Amino acid sequence: MRRAGLHRQHGRHGGGSGFKGMIAKLSIAAAVLLIGTLSLFYSSTRTTNVQSNYRSEIRLEELWSNADSGGWRPSSTPRSHWPPPPSKSNGYLRVRCNGGLNQQRTAISNAVLAARIMNATLVLPELDANSFWHDESGFQGIYDVQHFIMTLRFDVKIVESIPENEKNGKKKKIKAFQLRPPRDAPISWYTTDALKKMKEHGAIYLTPFSHRLAEEIDNPEYQRLRCRVNYHALRFKPHIMKLSQSIVDKLRAQGPFMSIHLRFEMDMLAFAGCFDIFTPAEQKILKKYREENFAPKKLVYNERRAIGKCPLTPEEVGLILRALGFDNSTRIYLAAGELFGGDRFMNPFRSLFPRLENHSSVDHSEELVENTRGLAGSAVDYMVCLLSDIFMPTYDGPSNFANNLLGHRLYYGFRTTIRPDRKALAPIFIDRENGRVSGFEEAVRKIMLKTNFGEPHKRVSPESFYTNSWPECFCQTSAKNPADNCPPNDVLSTLNSELEKSATDTNSTIS
Repeated sequence: MRRAGLHRQHGRHGGGSGFKGMIAKLSIAAAVLLIGTLSLFYSSTRTTNVQSNYRSEIRLEELWSNADSGGWRPSSTPRSHWPPPPSKSNGYLRVRCNGGLNQQRTAISNAVLAARIMNATLVLPELDANSFWHDESGFQGIYDVQHFIMTLRFDVKIVESIPENEKNGKKKKIKAFQLRPPRDAPISWYTTDALKKMKEHGAIYLTPFSHRLAEEIDNPEYQRLRCRVNYHALRFKPHIMKLSQSIVDKLRAQGPFMSIHLRFEMDMLAFAGCFDIFTPAEQKILKKYREENFAPKKLVYNERRAIGKCPLTPEEVGLILRALGFDNSTRIYLAAGELFGGDRFMNPFRSLFPRLENHSSVDHSEELVENTRGLAGSAVDYMVCLLSDIFMPTYDGPSNFANNLLGHRLYYGFRTTIRPDRKALAPIFIDRENGRVSGFEEAVRKIMLKTNFGEPHKRVSPESFYTNSWPECFCQTSAKNPADNCPPNDVLSTLNSELEKSATDTNSTIS
């Protein structure tokens, strides 16, 4: 299968890659939203059919290019009437987003949609960074606040804090009523229970706020709003963007590179219940962590392993890449926390692929050390993985880092991903461990031929909307189905006119 789309240049970037150039590169998706088109890639294919995931062979030179777009391009601009937020809202919405960086991104996208649904003024989301990251930088320390507010001005009203009310000459802050939303709550919960409390108290506080709004919503405009938040409004602060681009430039100076989210860390191993490959002392640590952080559940390692519930080991990752044809000259950026088990597990991988890097090895500067602590470090890893030529997640179950990146790379130009089918690969690895090595690489390749490498594809449960926003957040310039047509280029002007008209009407009413 020929892989069309953007064919990136892998040489060193020119001298113009300064700070302004970096912002232009990393903010290209934001420009897309404003002009309703994307110059990142385009294809002459004029079909609404999705490419088949099945292929007869895997060619490395094709994997280093973007996947075949099938004539699709990202577009999250409204395609039907989308009025600006009314001048008077029903109250203020506060949320506390828990979990890691990418779980928080999902929560923020859901919070904006919830505010739109309830006609609420959104208070800048709070990030529960302290308990997870021991990091108190918050939203303002990670994201460009003004860009966030400006990008979403046609969608919701956003304030940095709940203002004080003046009554009888005294100023008093509105106290938000605390609510715990149901997991994957339907829209109806927000328009009834939540809205009722908001109108009673003037403000509500939803905590915890992770996966608290159903992902599958039968309203394409609501889904496109999620994409505008996640892929346009949530831009990291300039120093994070600059540092990320610096790392990408240094990596790509020697050619294309791959990024891998190596999810072989204590929390994930404890969650998965995959203990038996570790020493008794290490098993004790994992079991204690599981008891303290997860609900009791009987987990049998052999059963979990056989159905692909265990994260791939570093060696298994290396063996998959070797079976696909990658050699020891491949440059790999590792995005991961502290790997559990240390060198005992990393050495087999390193012997296969010695050119391993992380943000600390690429850049030893004090600036990097200072700006990659806590959430900021995860933000840098996110951007490097987003911009890498190939991305490979090793465990994309509850790992929202991988889930969000898969979706962002799809939106950012169908960028190549290598997504191992752990369940299908498990018996092949088990056979190898039992000494049956004949035909191992061929068996791995057969499994990988059936996986998706970043092309547009139908979303099927349990795949998340944040992993695959096709087709809601994509369009075609000459689609057979009118619903897939790209919106007009003047959509921003239309929205801006409506917003100005709304403000004028409000002022006329007041006067």
